[in-house]
Amino acid sequence: MNRRNFLYSSGMLAALNASPAMAMDVIVGHKTPERGIQLYMVKEDMERDPAGTLKQLGAMGYTQIESYGSDKGIFWGYSNTEFKKLAGGFGLQLISSHYNPCSLAEFDKLAAQAAEIGMKYLVCPWLGPQKSIETFKRFADYFNQRGAICKKHGLRFGYHPHDYPYKAVDGQLPINVLLSNTDKALVDFQLDVYYAVTEGADPYAYMQKHKGRFTMAHMRDVLKKRLPAGSKDESACDMGEGIINFPKFIAAAQDNGMKYFFVEQSRFYKETPLQSAKKNAAYLKSMRLV
Repeated sequence: MNRRNFLYSSGMLAALNASPAMAMDVIVGHKTPERGIQLYMVKEDMERDPAGTLKQLGAMGYTQIESYGSDKGIFWGYSNTEFKKLAGGFGLQLISSHYNPCSLAEFDKLAAQAAEIGMKYLVCPWLGPQKSIETFKRFADYFNQRGAICKKHGLRFGYHPHDYPYKAVDGQLPINVLLSNTDKALVDFQLDVYYAVTEGADPYAYMQKHKGRFTMAHMRDVLKKRLPAGSKDESACDMGEGIINFPKFIAAAQDNGMKYFFVEQSRFYKETPLQSAKKNAAYLKSMRLV
C-alpha cells in the first residue's frame, strides 16, 4: 500500500471525515461564503448556450463564477464588458478565470481586460507532471513574472495545483518548491481540496503553514470508498456525499485568508452537470457558518 492510500484508509485524515448531515452544522465566528462555481464544470452547456447556462446558475443561487480558457476565450465570445453585463444580469460576478498558455504580451492584454471589469484573479490551471524539480523552479519564475503583470493592473495571479504537485520529483514535492520559490506579494494559490486529500496531503497544514497564500478553493467531495487506482473516473462525488467536512474546511480556510470558494465537480453519475451544480448549490445554501 502506498503512502497516499495508507493515509486515506488509516484515518490519518480523520479531521476531514463527515456525514452528509454535516451540511446543517453551525460553525460560530465565520461568514457563510458567496456561492461560486467554476464554469468548466458545465462546459458543454456553456459551449452550447452561455447566456442560458449563466441564467440557470444564477437561478440556482450562485453569485460568483470562475471562467476558463474556452475555445471562445474567457469571455465566451463577448467583449469583457459585454460578458460582465451578461453575467451581472443573472446576479453573477466574474471573480477569476483560468487562462490558456500565452506570451507575456498576450497575458498583459488579458490582465488589462480582466482588471477593467473588476476581476480579482487570473489563474494558471495546469503545468503538467515534470521529470525534474528544476523545471518547477523555472515555473516559479514564470509565475512571478505574470504575478508582476497582474499587480501592475491591480489584480492577483494564482496557480491551481492538480494531483501531480503532491507527487515527489527528485525527492521534493513540487507544491513545496512552488510555494518557496514564488513571491507571496505576487503569487497566490488555489487549493483544490479534492486533489490534496486524494494525494494524502493535509490541506489544513498547508493553509496554516502558508497562511494568506491559499486565497481560493475548488470544492468537490471524495467518495467514502475510493475507486481503484488507475480507474477511468476520479473518486469524486457531490459535496456532502463523501468524507470531507466542508463546514470545517471553509471555516479553517477563512481563518487562514481564503476568500473565494468555487464548486467544481468532475464526475457525474446519473445526473447532468447542471443537475450536479444545482445539488451542490443546495448543499452550500443549507450550510450555516455564523
